[in-house]
Formats: sequence, structure tokens, C-alpha cells
Amino acid sequence: MAMQSLSPVPKLLSTTPSSVLSSDKNFFFVDFVGLYCKSKRTRRRLRGDSSSSSRSSSSLSRLSSVRAVIDLERVHGVSEKDLSSPSALRPQVANLEDILSERGACGVGFIANLDNIPSHGVVKDALIALGCMEHRGGCGADNDSGDGSGLMSSIPWDFFNVWAKEQSLAPFDKLHTGVGMIFLPQDDTFMQEAKQVIENIFEKEGLQVLGWREVPVNVPIVGKNARETMPNIQQVFVKIAKEDSTDDIERELYICRKLIERAVATESWGTELYFCSLSNQTIVYKGMLRSEALGLFYLDLQNELYESPFAIYHRRYSTNTSPRWPLAQPMRFLGHNGEINTIQGNLNWMQSREASLKAAVWNGRENEIRPFGNPRGSDSANLDSAAEIMIRSGRTPEEALMILVPEAYKNHPTLSVKYPEVVDFYDYYKGQMEAWDGPALLLFSDGKTVGACLDRNGLRPARYWRTSDNFVYVASEVGVVPVDEAKVTMKGRLGPGMMIAVDLVNGQVYENTEVKKRISSFNPYGKWIKENSRFLKPVNFKSSTVMENEEILRSQQAFGYSSEDVQMVIESMASQGKEPTFCMGDDIPLAGLSQRPHMLYDYFKQRFAQVTNPAIDPLREGLVMSLEVNIGKRGNILELGPENASQVILSNPVLNEGALEELMKDQYLKPKVLSTYFDIRKGVEGSLQKALYYLCEAADDAVRSGSQLLVLSDRSDRLEPTRPSIPIMLAVGAVHQHLIQNGLRMSASIVADTAQCFSTHHFACLVGYGASAVCPYLALETCRQWRLSNKTVAFMRNGKIPTVTIEQAQKNYTKAVNAGLLKILSKMGISLLSSYCGAQIFEIYGLGQDVVDLAFTGSVSKISGLTFDELARETLSFWVKAFSEDTTKRLENFGFIQFRPGGEYHSNNPEMSKLLHKAVREKSETAYAVYQQHLSNRPVNVLRDLLEFKSDRAPIPVGKVEPAVAIVQRFCTGGMSLGAISRETHEAIAIAMNRIGGKSNSGEGGEDPIRWKPLTDVVDGYSPTLPHLKGLQNGDIATSAIKQVASGRFGVTPTFLVNADQLEIKVAQGAKPGEGGQLPGKKVSAYIARLRSSKPGVPLISPPPHHDIYSIEDLAQLIFDLHQINPNAKVSVKLVAEAGIGTVASGVAKGNADIIQISGHDGGTGASPISSIKHAGGPWELGLTETHQTLIANGLRERVILRVDGGLKSGVDVLMAAAMGADEYGFGSLAMIATGCVMARICHTNNCPVGVASQREELRARFPGVPGDLVNYFLYVAEEVRGILAQLGYNSLDDIIGRTELLRPRDISLVKTQHLDLSYLLSSVGTPSLSSTEIRKQEVHTNGPVLDDDILADPLVIDAIENEKVVEKTVKICNVDRAACGRVAGVIAKKYGDTGFAGQVNLTFLGSAGQSFGCFLIPGMNIRLIGESNDYVGKGMAGGEIVVTPVEKIGFVPEEATIVGNTCLYGATGGQIFARGKAGERFAVRNSLAEAVVEGTGDHCCEYMTGGCVVVLGKVGRNVAAGMTGGLAYLLDEDDTLLPKINREIVKIQRVTAPAGELQLKSLIEAHVEKTGSSKGATILNEWEKYLPLFWQLVPPSEEDTPEASAAYVRTSTGEVTFQSA
Repeated sequence: MAMQSLSPVPKLLSTTPSSVLSSDKNFFFVDFVGLYCKSKRTRRRLRGDSSSSSRSSSSLSRLSSVRAVIDLERVHGVSEKDLSSPSALRPQVANLEDILSERGACGVGFIANLDNIPSHGVVKDALIALGCMEHRGGCGADNDSGDGSGLMSSIPWDFFNVWAKEQSLAPFDKLHTGVGMIFLPQDDTFMQEAKQVIENIFEKEGLQVLGWREVPVNVPIVGKNARETMPNIQQVFVKIAKEDSTDDIERELYICRKLIERAVATESWGTELYFCSLSNQTIVYKGMLRSEALGLFYLDLQNELYESPFAIYHRRYSTNTSPRWPLAQPMRFLGHNGEINTIQGNLNWMQSREASLKAAVWNGRENEIRPFGNPRGSDSANLDSAAEIMIRSGRTPEEALMILVPEAYKNHPTLSVKYPEVVDFYDYYKGQMEAWDGPALLLFSDGKTVGACLDRNGLRPARYWRTSDNFVYVASEVGVVPVDEAKVTMKGRLGPGMMIAVDLVNGQVYENTEVKKRISSFNPYGKWIKENSRFLKPVNFKSSTVMENEEILRSQQAFGYSSEDVQMVIESMASQGKEPTFCMGDDIPLAGLSQRPHMLYDYFKQRFAQVTNPAIDPLREGLVMSLEVNIGKRGNILELGPENASQVILSNPVLNEGALEELMKDQYLKPKVLSTYFDIRKGVEGSLQKALYYLCEAADDAVRSGSQLLVLSDRSDRLEPTRPSIPIMLAVGAVHQHLIQNGLRMSASIVADTAQCFSTHHFACLVGYGASAVCPYLALETCRQWRLSNKTVAFMRNGKIPTVTIEQAQKNYTKAVNAGLLKILSKMGISLLSSYCGAQIFEIYGLGQDVVDLAFTGSVSKISGLTFDELARETLSFWVKAFSEDTTKRLENFGFIQFRPGGEYHSNNPEMSKLLHKAVREKSETAYAVYQQHLSNRPVNVLRDLLEFKSDRAPIPVGKVEPAVAIVQRFCTGGMSLGAISRETHEAIAIAMNRIGGKSNSGEGGEDPIRWKPLTDVVDGYSPTLPHLKGLQNGDIATSAIKQVASGRFGVTPTFLVNADQLEIKVAQGAKPGEGGQLPGKKVSAYIARLRSSKPGVPLISPPPHHDIYSIEDLAQLIFDLHQINPNAKVSVKLVAEAGIGTVASGVAKGNADIIQISGHDGGTGASPISSIKHAGGPWELGLTETHQTLIANGLRERVILRVDGGLKSGVDVLMAAAMGADEYGFGSLAMIATGCVMARICHTNNCPVGVASQREELRARFPGVPGDLVNYFLYVAEEVRGILAQLGYNSLDDIIGRTELLRPRDISLVKTQHLDLSYLLSSVGTPSLSSTEIRKQEVHTNGPVLDDDILADPLVIDAIENEKVVEKTVKICNVDRAACGRVAGVIAKKYGDTGFAGQVNLTFLGSAGQSFGCFLIPGMNIRLIGESNDYVGKGMAGGEIVVTPVEKIGFVPEEATIVGNTCLYGATGGQIFARGKAGERFAVRNSLAEAVVEGTGDHCCEYMTGGCVVVLGKVGRNVAAGMTGGLAYLLDEDDTLLPKINREIVKIQRVTAPAGELQLKSLIEAHVEKTGSSKGATILNEWEKYLPLFWQLVPPSEEDTPEASAAYVRTSTGEVTFQSA
């Protein structure tokens, strides 16, 4: 449903303040109608007019004008109680499912008066700003209930005193009075009970209740769904006579609130009581309201007497639409835009440290104010609680947030050199408090200070400005408040980890380093660290094996190693120093379904970030990541002292044997080794569980006796048949959870000394469930054995593998493990191993609840599974092999990675491929029936194999079932890129899908325009247009109906986008979620390079995240952008199955997506690390079920088409997916197999024997496929679907979609499935109110009226486009006008292509442009912005020109001000941009061919750049040119500080010596000066000889031989550039 940008806000911002606010008995009304969610199909009739002409409508409205005429009835609404208050006195372990049920993002900001003078104008401006960020929020299914908005201010005492006088109360003593803003139960009886509890506790604490006030509200303004759960809102006024200082008063009020929360926790209505605020300083008004409704709902906010010197405002976008009033923000201290990725670990650690949290200010009352976290609250609420306890214990807000959300202070040249005390501060606290890691813009206030800080990665936008009349503004976007630019004295942005604070008491503004230097000087942190911390120095690796070969083999067998593990994983890492790469995906059974034994780790899947938070980039942005670990007791975070620094610091968690020995010698740690074996001499039953209890008790005793290091070890002098090892992960998890539950976890660290750990996934699991470090002694011994083997020595001698020493082999292995850990952390958007430790960021598939509750408490395990005894028997199945007389002299090959006869079952096996080839090539129904029989007889491989159909109807004739031609239109193929697969394969698949009316997917990498027109020149199956294909027909068209927009944006041009039927945003890929695509250099042919705007032979790696999707509102923006350029294309969002995907999908649906695709973990890939293929992502059956049910419950299912893919092979699969809720069905690997793939599984090598996945011409010539083969396959599948539907008695797929009652468990008995619980898959919440066909045939969601509509409504503009003329136009613009020029560009691209337009559309914009200004610009479009812009300027531009310059009268220095936002020129393939001022982070990320001049940038400038030219005339941030493989950059370095900021992994740094390079640089600066009037540029040109030597040129290898980069080229007298001979 569309998020529309209509007129009122731009009109407001262009009028004088007096015309904005209409006075009526001290009330004012602001009209923001039209900004909230709308649908083309359910258009609200506001003011009787919903057309684009509403831009010129009146900007004033009465309350009634905001009401909508039409409400969407919510389907199957779910009523949820508020979960923000604790429900029990004792804290509970964090449950991942609770955490995942509510996720969000937002738009935030604050306004502060430096003179600390309260005014109503501050409140007015905050409400206006809030309204201008409505597009950053979300609405519920009723299109009217906002996800939440709120405002924090100082307490308006004069306003309340007027009320007090009316109530015959004495004026409030503002120094000794507290005000509580309270959500009370709706029920009158419960409300009175709650008020009585509150009054009793205040009285008991010696506080006097002065009165209760019902907060006046305008109920009709509240949306239907939000109204159902709207609380009774009242304020309580209490007198605190026993305290005088503000801090003591606030502390007393905090104690009272915590006592009240504990008192009501056991009441039936307990969760309905919530304190928005209880303070002597601040008050919070908030609710489930749209931005514009907040000031209209709370009548207080309209009163002129409501005055404040500051205001924090917040608009929420929640992925969950069930209204929860308490989760609106601001919280009591914070307004949070972001998501804490480590929340489960943070909550567990907070619970663990509760026993040790003590401070003198509490006078021994700490037990009364626990708990300090709420596992059922949101991440924002819990972060607020953590900050609150620290602030109330005496910390300043700035200090608390520096501790909780530290910046990336390592590898920071400025901090380490200029501010070492800040580094000491962070080093001290990292051992005491794990970072709350994840994207976060945090606004904070305690009433005396107001400020903002950004997460370490800078993943949320934050701009600030200051005016000459002493106001300071911070906001997610510029342009939200009308400000006279002549008064603006400073403009900037918060970069990664930065902070700004306004001291209201002293009237000071402190920018980042000023704040941190002041806070860090409070204590001698550096001295404490130096005197107490110990650094574990590197210890040499062993130079020979410790065990005999026979003993090594026995250990490997006992602990579950296979020959694949040794050869493909351990030996590869030892040789190459990196994880091995593989392809095609994971097509073996889940561990819980396999009939073979698996290590415990295999039951765990890594979680990953998608949509609500981004994955981060360990390859290019590793400087913000750290694997450093502190070992030892964690001290009391509330009381400082040198003893808290007494810890051992490890550089990474991988210990060799010598390092572990050194660690064990540390006298302060008092290490205790605990053996992890269990005894089966009395039988297996109960033995494992009993051993775990004994182990936990031993750990408990050791910690109580003073041990700060527990070493859980399965090391033994001799393995015994009757004493198998407890799976080390089980041991670590059990001890970790036991210590948490008993308040001992902060007192000791856990280290695993184990044989059962060799892959990166194993390390991640151990750390994720509590281990601080791991010594993989058997893996290291295996490395040594490999290096010393005769085979290895021979291979090295012959040059077949790199030559390494035995020490280097172990070092390589450790390096690979550490790199793999960084990748796993980064998938979830986590930067620090210390935050990952104990965070339990995994899902479990196949373990029973008793196992989970003991060792993996809070982890999601939806299908249950193995009991302790079954797990013991599985452990024994490995163990006994080591002692069997039949044991061979070599390790068994389990076949878990590669298919092998006799090994684990692979669904994509040679027999299946041969059967399918025979069926489709011979067009044989009989052969297809054999193929079907093969599939039906296969072992249980996926969850759906445990189900079968049942029906409540009699069979019908097949002739009564919908025809195959209708069914195949629901089929799609996977997003396989041209590059990963050959041109022949890609085009054959597209032609086949177009023949049947299905949809092929371009994948990442663009598409040749020659494919967009039907063939008319086919003779005998061949066409000169596509001469490499056979089996063609006239009328065939090779275009991909679905065109993919992936994170690399390769091949994404305006013309590519406008020639799509659907546009897919690939957020994640089933085979490697949380990672970007990778195309090896040997597969980048000249043809592929041309399509991707790259260079042949250069490896192409896509970033793990979309750099314009760091949050759910960012995704909504990209959807908006794509709808803008191609309003006729449906936009799909591709997600990967994991727990919580339903919540994410709800946010995606609210973000205006037309289609949501759910991919399973078993999808294919051209190249990916083995650990990613095997251990990330979940089954689509669970993901689809959760998504369908959540959308139904939230009333959103009718908005979107649900598509599923991942391992689909047959009509049975299609019908299973349909019953679980899918409307459409994707086939990837099977589509390739049908067109010729033989599953050689060497896609990543470019050596595909049949040319399906190779770019080598001689191999491509072997391609056997024709489009007809794939057509035949899909028709057979459709006929199979028809046959089963007929047997079930149903006429069409429409009849069974979402009908899980047609499924039941199969009567099948397998060793591991006895305790599987399939009830979740079989549960039902009903079906959509519309049929699947009706949903699929709905019109494309719209953006509503937009600014481009007005531009295109101008006859002169249309004439210029139609007849290639020149037109000039000036337009006013505001921040709500997003993706400006995108639709105009789309119209031109559709008519002329990327380069064919000969006219000119010259547009001048006045004001503050919204996000994505100038996106997808086309040659011939020249746009000028006089003002400033937000993020994503020039996104995807293919040509044209963008000029951004400040207004004429300004109070700031342009080159010192930020004028454009983050991620500009993302994926640009041409054009120019000139900005007179600074840009934010990631300027020119993935720029292909655009040229740019800017006067300063943030971090990561030119990241992943593959072409073009960037000139920076000012300072840059860190990590410049990371991943830059093409193009050139020129950076001015006036103060000799640039070089440490350059990422030198790829680029060469040199002065500008080539004449052509100098000419390029000077020409661009001349153009910049001419177009922007830049004084900085003019100075450089005027003193060229002085400034030229100060420029550095960044040159990637692909550009070294170009005239601009090489001084070997000279310019001839005719101006020609030639190569200079030696």
C-alpha cells in the first residue's frame, strides 16, 4: 500500500510560521493529511480530493479533516498484551522468538535552545519535523494506526500550574515534584486497582501524591486498530520532600517506578500498566499514532503554555502491526532508530551481572530495583533500561552511551594519536560491558543534557545544524523544519560512532571529540589498564605432531571427522589460509532428518540480517570489526576501580596448545579444568543428562571457589570405549546457562579445549553459546599431520599447492578460522566477537525442548527433535567407530558435501538428472513418470517429505481442473546471473519462460538490450540475432520478465529497469544469506564486463548489504524508487527463511512491496564458502508458513503475492508450497538441469563441462539445451499438479492455497524423527479474503501523487521529451519529495534508452530534497538543487548532471558543511555530480562510470568502485577505496593526514604525474567551479602549482596502464595522448 507524498508539508515549509499554525483558544492545528499510508485501491478521500492537484490545496485543516472516510477492515486481528513491563520478579532468559516478534526502525530528531529558554515554538517545530518524517514510519493494516510516534520535552510547569489552580491545588514546587505519564488499564476496575498500587508505593516511600490528571485526548484521531488497545492515559503528580538534589529525586522516582512494576507483575492487568515517564525533569507523550496525529491527539501539545527548551521526537516503523502503545518512542531516556543485533546476548549478560551491580547511591536497595532488563520487551526498551540504571547510578548520559554503544576505536588514526585517553576509556570498559551492537541513531536526554550518537558503523542517517539564534537541531533528514539559511552557522552530520551533546544548563554544544575527551578524563583508565591488564602474547605453533598417525585417526573417528572435513576444509584452510569455496547449494537432508549421524553443530543454523538491519562487510570494512576477547572476571559496571581491569586480553579466540598453556599459568585467573566425558557402563539412558548436571555443579563449585577461568576439555591421554565425550557445544552451552541462572556468569570465562571443532561454524557455535576462546587441538594436529605427509610434500615440490612450513600451515588455518568468524558475525550485522559471545544467534532444527532448555535456553527450535538419550546414541555412533575392529585405516567419506555413491543422499543426484533429461528431451510422459517415481521413493530429505495430502472431497475428472497453461504462469526461475551461468543458458531459460507465460529472473549482472525485442529472423531454429542458440521460434523473446536489483547494482541502468515486468530486490540468497554475490575474475569475460560496466578479468564482489537498505524504512524507500522509475512493474523482495521472517515480511508488505519471495536454505549458488552453504538459512516450509500466517494475522496478506523457491522439483512440491500459502513457485537448480546441467558442482571454477556455468567459449559451445526442454519440464510439472488436484477434488490452485488442513504427517518411522513436532507446519490461521488469482491480478502498488507528476504535467516538459527539445523549469522541493526526477528519467529511458535522448530537460530545484534525489538520471537531464539533499543522491544515474549548491545567503562556510547525505552515486553508470560542500559516508559506493567533485566525504569513499572518476577537495573519512577495482580518485591532502585513511589492499597511491591525469583533474575542478561557484575550487585553480602536488591519485591495477594514471603516456603537439617509448 502506497506511502504517499502530498502537498501539505511542502506548503507548510514554504510559508511563514504565522500561516502554519492556526490559533484557536491556545490550540494550533497542523495539517499533515496525505502523508500517511494510502493504497491506490483504498484511496482516502481527504478534502474530497485525492488527485495530484492536492499539492496546491490549503495547508490548514480542522481536526475532522484528518479522518479517513474509508477504513480497511482488519482480517483476523490478533490482540496482544503489552510486553513492555516485566511479568515476573525474577528476570527470565531472553527468548529469541519474543525478541523477533517486534522489530523496527524510525525517523528521529531533536530541537534544543542553547539559552535553555522554554518556548512553545520548540514544541511546534518538533511536531512539524515529526510530520515531515511520516514516510520514515509505518501504518497498520487499517492504514490509519501509526506504528508509533512520540515527543519528549522538559516538564511544562506553567502549563500544569494552570491545571493545578483549576483543581484548587497549590502551585507545584518544580524542584521537588515529579510527574508520571502513565498508560493505565482500559478496564475501570483494573485502572483503579493500578492507581491504588501506585499510591500505596509512593506513600510507603514517603512521597505525597498531589493529584491525578486525566490527559485530554482526541480519541477519533486514533486509528481503528490502535484504538482497540488504547490505554487510559493519566498523569500523576508527586511531592518528594526528603531529597534536594535533582539526581537524588530522580533516583527516588526510579525506585518507586521499579517497585510499582514489581508489585503489579503478577496481576492479570500487570502488563497494561506502563510508565512513559516518571521524572522531575522530563515528560514523554507518545502512542500508536501517525506523525501528524500526535499533536492532534494530545491536546496538551497544542496549548501555547506547553513550553520546553528542547524536544526529542520519534516516528516508528515497526515490522509488526499489532498495536503496542508502550513500544512507541521516545522511551524514558532514549529515542532509538535502529536495531540491536546482539539483544539476546545483551539481555542474558545483563541478567548475569544483576547480582554484581551495586553502587553506594542505592544504599543497599539494589535488589528492590531488579530486574534491569525485560526479555519480552523491545531492543530499544531494554537498551533504554540499561542506560537508565547507569545514569541513575551516577553516570552522565554521554558516558552511559559511550559504554553501551562504543565507537570503532581500534584502527582509528585520529583517536589513537590525538585522544589516547578516549582509547583507554573504551579499552577499560570493553572488558566490563559487551557492546550493544547494531545500527543505531540514539537521541537522549535527562533534562539537563540532550544529545545524539551513532553506531560504530554509521548505519543510520543523522544531520545536525546550529543557528545564530542559539538553536541546535538534529534529525534523520534535513529540511524537516523551516529554518532561515542565513541564520545557520554550522551544518554537519554524525559519522560512525560520533556523538553531539547540548549542555542545556551551561548553554554549550559539544561535538564528538569534545564530549569523549571530557568523559574519558574522569578517571585514569590508561593507568588502570597498564597496571592490571595482561596481554597474551603470541605463542609459537608446534613444529611436529604430538600423536601417532593411528592415534590421530582414532581421535578423528571418535569425534566425528570425515575425509571430506579433513581434505576439503581443514587441509584447504591450512594450505590457502581461507575458507574453501563451493557451489550449487546444500541438497542433503537436514541433520534432524538424516539417517546418518551428525555432529551437534549441524543442528544449528546461523542467523543473518535481512531488511531490518544490514549485514556488514568483513572484507572491505574490517576496520570496524574486532575478534579481541577479555578473559577473567567482569567487575561491577556501576563501581569503578583498577581491579576491574584485571583481565587477560586475547587478540582472537583461537588458541593453539602453547597459548592455552600460557593462559593456564595466569595466577589471577585460578584456572580450573573440567573434563567433558560421560560414562555409559551402566547404560546409555540418562547418562548424558546426568553427566551434564555433574559438569554444571563442578563449574558452579569452581567459580564459587574463586576460579575465573573454566576450561572445558575433552583432551585425554587415552580414549576409552565406555567414556565418550560430551559434545563440546552441549557442555559449553549447559555450563554457560547454569552460571547465568545462578548469578555466577560474570565471575568466570569459559574456554573450550576440544577435538570436536574444526570449521568456522563450529567456532561460531561455541562462542555464540558462551565460550570466550577455543583450543582446537585435534584440528591443529591434523594440520601438522597433513603438512608432514609424503603426499603433501610431493604436491608442494611439484607446485600443485603452495609451499608452507608446518608452522605456517597452522597459522593459515587459524587465519582462515578468524576470517570465517568475522564473516559469520558480519552476516548478522555484528562487529565485535565480545558482543557475539553468548548472544545465541542461531536457530535449531532437530533438537528436543529438554535439550534446548538446558543448554541453549531461549533459542528457537520450532520442530523439536532429539532427546538427550537420542543425542547420546548419536554421539556413540561416532565413538564406537574408533574402537571397532572393522575400522579402516582411513576416514570415512560421509558425502555431506559432494555426492558419492553410498554416501549421504543428495536430492540433485546423477540419476535424477539423467531421468529428467530423458523426459524433457524425448518429450516422454512415461519417462517423466519414472522421474516422478524416483522423487517419491527418495529418502526423507526436507520437511515436506514428512507430510502427505488428505482431502475432504471426492476426486474429480482432470478435465475439470484449471489448464496447465494457467498453472505454468505461476512458475518462475531463480535469479541466476549472466556471468554465473553462460549466455546460452540464461537466454534459453528466459525464452522458455516467456513461451509459457512464466517469468525468468535476470539475476545480478544486467541484461543485453538485444534481448528485449521479439525474434523475427528465425530459420530452422536459428536466429542471426542470437546465433549461439538453437531450437528458436519466431516470436521468441529472450528478456527476463523479472529484473533483479542486487547489492552490487551491476548492470542496473534506467533502461534495464523500465524494461521489466517485475523488479526484484535481492535482500538475501538462500545458499549464502548475509553475503554478497561473487563472480570470479576468470568468469568476467569482455561481454560480461560490458554488461556490468566493469573490466574483463577483474573479480566482481557485491557488498553483503544493499548500501541503501540499512533499515525497513530504507527498503520502503528503494521500493518507492523502483515504483518511481517504473510505475508499471511490480516490486518483489527476496528474503531467506529464518525465524522471525514473518515479522520482517510484515514490514516489507507495509513498505509497499507487491511480492515477497521466501527462499529456502537449499537454493543454489555459483560460488560460496562451504560453511555458508551448509550452515545458514532455514527450510522454506517454516519460513513460508510463518510469513503467510503472520501476514494473515496482521491483515496484510491481501497486499502481497507470496512466492517461494528452494529445491522445488515436482508438482508435489508445488502443491505443498501452495497449501502452506504460496501463490507462485520458483525453480532454480531444476531449471538449469532441465536445460542441460549435469551437476558437476564446479560452477565456481569456470570449467562446467557442458557450458551451463562457464564463460569459456569452447565449453559454451557444448551447451546441449534448447528452450523447448524447459517448456516441456514445466508443462509436465503443471500436469502433475492438475492430476493431484483432481485426486483431491479441487478445481484450481486457488482452492488450496493456505489450506494446511489438507496436509497431514506421513506414517513414517525414522531414527531421528520420532520426536519431531510438525504442528507448526500444520497450523492454520485461515486464508486471505481475496483469492490468489485476485491477489496476483491486483494493480501495481503506487507511490501516490509525487513531485514528478507535476513536472510531467507541464506541457513544455512533455514537448521537450517527445520532440527532443530543450526545456527549463524551476520547482520548489521538500524532504518529503523523494526520488525526484526518477519518474521523468523513466519516461525518457522507456522512449529513448540509456543514451538516445537528444533533447535537454534542465530543472532547478529550490529547497531541501528528499532521499534519492536525481535517482536513475538519464543523459540529457541536467538538474540543479539550490539548497541541500538527503541520502542517495544520484543513485543509479546513467547520465546527465546533478549540481548541488547552498542558497545564496548563508551563515556557514560551504566547504565545511554537509550538503548531500550518505551513499551518493550508488551503482551509477554515468553522468556527473558537483556538490559544493561535503558528502556523507560511502560516497560513490559501487560507482561504475560517473564523475564527481565534492568538497569532503565521510568514511568508505569510493568503496567497491569499478569505474568513473571522483575528486574530493577536502577531508575524507577512513577506509577510502576499499574494494575499488576500477576508476580513478583524486584526493586533496592539505594537512598530510590522508594516507592512513586509505585502504591499500587493492589501490596504488601516487601523485598526479601523468599529463592526462592532471588534465582530467583540472577539467573537473574547472567544471565544478563553473557550476557551483565553489570558492574552494577557485582557490585551487588560482594556485594550481601549489595545490597540484597536494593531490593523491588512487589507482587500482586495472587502471595502471591508462593515460591518466601512467606517466609513460605523453601528449603530442596535436593534443593526442600516446605511449612514450623507452
